[in-house]
Amino acid sequence: MAQDIEVLLVEDDLGDVELMKESLKFSKLYIRIAHVRDGQECMEYLRRTGKYEDAKAPDLVLLDLNMPRKDGRQVLLEMKSDKFLKDIPVVVLTSAHDGAEITKTYGNYFVSKPIDFYQFNEIVTEIPEFWFTVVKLPDGNKGGPK
Repeated sequence: MAQDIEVLLVEDDLGDVELMKESLKFSKLYIRIAHVRDGQECMEYLRRTGKYEDAKAPDLVLLDLNMPRKDGRQVLLEMKSDKFLKDIPVVVLTSAHDGAEITKTYGNYFVSKPIDFYQFNEIVTEIPEFWFTVVKLPDGNKGGPK
C-alpha cells in the first residue's frame, strides 16, 4: 500500500480551496490535505505552534502568492531561511502570469491558476503526482521541528 502524502494547502480563496480539494480526489495517490488561510497560519502550522502543535509535517506545500497578513513571498523567505523547513517542496499557485513575479518565488515552482475549470482540475491533480512519482527528493524531505 502506498504511503499517505501530506499536502499543506495555503489559500485564502475558499472557492479555490474547494476546487483544489475536489481535484485532488482524482489523484492516483493517497493525499491528505491540511488547509490554512494565510501565511501567518502557514508558518504556525509548519513550526507546529499554537493550535497546530500536533500538525503533521507536509510532504508538499501548495502556496498561494497573494494573501492577507503574510503573503506567499514572505512565507517562502521564512521557509528557505529555516533549517527545518527549507527542504520542503513548495509549489506557488497564483493568478499572476508576469515573468518578474515568477522570479520572486526564489527558485520554487510556479503554477499559474487557469481560469478554465477543466484545466484547473487537470493541473491540480498532476502536481502531487509529478512531485511523488517523477521527481526524486532527498531522503528525509519532511520539514518542521522534530
